Amino acid sequence: MDLVLRNATLADGRKVDIAIAGGTISAVEPALPQRGAREIDVGGDLVTPPFVDAHFHMDATLSYGLPRVNESGTLLEGIALWGELKPQLAQEALVERALQYCDWAVARGLLAIRSHVDVCDNRLLAVEALLDVKRRVAPYIDLQLVAFPQDGLLRSKTAFDNLKRAIRMGVDVVGGIPHFERTMADGAESVRLLCEFAAEQGLMVDMHCDESDDPLSRHIETLAAETLRLGLQGRVAGSHLTSMHSMDNYYVSKLLPLIAESGVAAIANPLINITLQGRHDTYPKRRGMTRVPELLAAGVPVAFGHDCVMDPWYGLGSGDMLEVAHMGLHVAQMTGQAAMRLCFQAVTETPARILGLQGYGIAPGCRADLVWLDAGDPVEAIRLRAARRLVLRAGEVISEAPPARASLRLPGRPASVDFRLERLKRAGQ
Repeated sequence: MDLVLRNATLADGRKVDIAIAGGTISAVEPALPQRGAREIDVGGDLVTPPFVDAHFHMDATLSYGLPRVNESGTLLEGIALWGELKPQLAQEALVERALQYCDWAVARGLLAIRSHVDVCDNRLLAVEALLDVKRRVAPYIDLQLVAFPQDGLLRSKTAFDNLKRAIRMGVDVVGGIPHFERTMADGAESVRLLCEFAAEQGLMVDMHCDESDDPLSRHIETLAAETLRLGLQGRVAGSHLTSMHSMDNYYVSKLLPLIAESGVAAIANPLINITLQGRHDTYPKRRGMTRVPELLAAGVPVAFGHDCVMDPWYGLGSGDMLEVAHMGLHVAQMTGQAAMRLCFQAVTETPARILGLQGYGIAPGCRADLVWLDAGDPVEAIRLRAARRLVLRAGEVISEAPPARASLRLPGRPASVDFRLERLKRAGQ
């Protein structure tokens, strides 16, 4: 053994030691014997596989303010801004911004990202840039790229050819945006064309689908039906699905079983959905995020994505998937104990399955990608957006941070404050 993490608490509550040898987990047991390996006592804290972001736009990240700020904060102004920025993009600057974001991601324990990359620029500059980034970060981040026709597959004359070129260059997943086509019929046709192409090429599919408040935007229905027709079960995800928030319950009662039968996964983006949807409402104002509890109850896998960080659509964010889970928990009103743990799974285990990550998890034979959190369980981790004490990639420490503590100078009070109630209880405070 190269390393043993002692006294770890897993997300399911088990108390274990974790042994690592040759970059993989060799044993997970309650009390491993001492064998001369390096040991780290995590003191009963939570140790988890790394965070996974199932939906992101790395080609736009950290471009906030270029060429100008999104003054309205709306989705449509963000799309218009991206259209203004694309001709000005420089490959070297795009690569550097993406690498900077990947540094942030590692510090947050985020070691797997699915990023959509716009293919409607005939230069495919962003595709080339992110393929370069993918190669550079491969030692520490699994970066999966989606060929995304941002301007619409049929609405943009060269989009489909560009998408096929991007796939040939090494992009992993087929993307789409049916609700942005000019008509509902064109949207449905784009879903059919893209799914047929993915089936022919043996590829996964991840479509921006129904990112709208319009209850009649029902392209998820077409996506599920095409998945069944073409035998793509388990290889398809629908991202956003915000129109489902506005649909009537009778239609949704028919839609949910179809999605479940098709094996299509759902990816919600809580920070961005709650920010961009409902903009045409006065009051009452819609939350906009898709029906996460209902999808889960129907047996549909649901992951959360960050979507945007400091780009034309969103001027905030830091690559923290616990912040994403925290917002998702609130917007979906998933405050029961089991529901909060499902929100933790939505940024770890579930997106790992959707992305098809190999060797993910905490079990013998899994890759030793681990995060030691300054928390005792998943709920506390979300509550505190817990510090990532250590981040390991293949058993090697690639990031570390101190615990979150503050020194106090208050008369008659303790000298420091600890935000973890269980630790305070153990200390008798």
